[in-house]
Amino acid sequence: DVQLQASGGGLVQPGGSLRVSCTVSRFSFDDIAVGWFRQAPGKDRERVACIRSGDDSTYYEASVKGRFSISSDKAKNTVYLQMDSLKREDTAVYSCAADPAYSDGYYYTCPYESKYRGQGTLVTVSS
Repeated sequence: DVQLQASGGGLVQPGGSLRVSCTVSRFSFDDIAVGWFRQAPGKDRERVACIRSGDDSTYYEASVKGRFSISSDKAKNTVYLQMDSLKREDTAVYSCAADPAYSDGYYYTCPYESKYRGQGTLVTVSS
């Protein structure tokens, strides 16, 4: 079975930085759309950032643009989310999801079905 494993969460002070990782196994990393999502207590799951491994195109939600950076390491089948200038409202469980980048004649940067999902990692921003 395809597996996505998120890791790297922890406690960080406001204004600090943290990098979380999403490792993909048993799935070709050649051209996939991988997204980072987060869910804060009492709130809906929201998309944060995406990357297409085939051409490294990226997408960021407005709430994190300029503070977060998504990247991929094909040799390690891993997608990273570098989070800088963290705010208390960034506190959430962060998880990753993926789909093949190509579907029905289109190439996607972000997952469209989140067919493959991993467990989350908790990021807490607090002093």
